[in-house]
Amino acid sequence: MKIITIVGARPQFIKAAVVSRKLQSTPNVQEVLVHTGQHYDGNMSDVFFQELDIQPPDYHLGIGSYTHGAQTGKMLEAIEQVILQEKPDWVIVYGDTNSTLAGAIAAVKLHIPVAHVEAGLRSFNRRMPEEINRVLTDHSSDLLFAPTNAAVKNLHAEGISEEKVHLVGDVMYDAALYYGAKAAQNSSILDRQKLTPQSYILATIHRAENTDYSSRLQAIFGGLVAVAEKIPVVLPLHPRTRSALSREGLLNDVTRSLRLIEPVGYLDMVMLEKNAKLVATDSGGVQKEAFFHRVPCITLREETEWVELVESGWNQLLPPVSTVAVTNIILNSLISKSNKEETVGLYGGGLAGEEIVKQLL
Repeated sequence: MKIITIVGARPQFIKAAVVSRKLQSTPNVQEVLVHTGQHYDGNMSDVFFQELDIQPPDYHLGIGSYTHGAQTGKMLEAIEQVILQEKPDWVIVYGDTNSTLAGAIAAVKLHIPVAHVEAGLRSFNRRMPEEINRVLTDHSSDLLFAPTNAAVKNLHAEGISEEKVHLVGDVMYDAALYYGAKAAQNSSILDRQKLTPQSYILATIHRAENTDYSSRLQAIFGGLVAVAEKIPVVLPLHPRTRSALSREGLLNDVTRSLRLIEPVGYLDMVMLEKNAKLVATDSGGVQKEAFFHRVPCITLREETEWVELVESGWNQLLPPVSTVAVTNIILNSLISKSNKEETVGLYGGGLAGEEIVKQLL
């Protein structure tokens, strides 16, 4: 059996590492890894392949950054050529990026079965490009690997046949279990940044809905700057966010007030997450990683696809409508003793990768 795996962004490298490790130990299976180049910065790409022991990509398409339509179109054209050349039995796509959608469309147009890992997530906000990618990919896929019961219910509600849908758990949880000990042994990020556990807030901001709109960007960073007067705020700065801050004339003020660092690898990110007092993010993956390490999280969005984290009290939604709102809610969350449910098995038992490979075979 030959399988093409499509990746392009940080979360996909982590998810693919879990499944690829299982595929590599499975007889008579060949995996062809295709990196679209959606994350082309070395700190957001190359370092993940090294740390996660992922094989170097068989194809690096080098697409880079474009508008959504142009980027997806260029990926679609390039992935189609790879599929035609390799003639795989399956194409695996992950998550909700433009790489995900391009891989799914290219495969289904060539009548190659598609497996979607992390299927069924919904924010129910069709203005989010990620939501469109999720929906179209799910309805194009032949196997849909859902991480949660809520995801399964979403797929059934949309009329996707039950035999296509498999509740397997979350591959990100598999990764947290597998790489957690390695991070503790190999990461020196706390020493390098002179940080001690529970002494800082970790923030990550990168979504277009926050970076592309001046009012939201100013509310978020105005709030983080105010919070930083009380407790250090560490921010691995995404290239898109740096450009947005520069465009709005905010970069100098943010640089003076926050602890800006370059994007970090997975192991360093794990250490920053698990030792933070609070995580403030607009990332879907970081929301879950905070929960895996039992760190409270604030999500700077109107909605989240990980609704169970909000319901259990580990995550709080914070629409970035004003600097005052962002400041007050983050500071209040530092001292809040709100009840958090001790959820067991919310994202499976750490065997999602094994179950995915079993179903593929």
